[in-house]
Amino acid sequence: MAADEAARQEVARYETLAEAAYDEMYETRSPAGSYSELKECFALAIAAAERAGLNNDAKRLSERLEHCKAVYRSQFSSS
Repeated sequence: MAADEAARQEVARYETLAEAAYDEMYETRSPAGSYSELKECFALAIAAAERAGLNNDAKRLSERLEHCKAVYRSQFSSS
């Protein structure tokens, strides 16, 4: 049980960092750094969830990452 709880805490920690980076994109004049950070943190959260067998969490986080990428492309990307 302790290992499962530790894995969930690791996933939650990275997800929290990713969401903070997402929020920071709207607070800064240069959102590219925050965008990079959110992608990295979501990737770490997804990997931790997959390692722990938390497949529903991994799927949910992957979907959230794709949403964040779409938001960045539509609101912040100059291309």
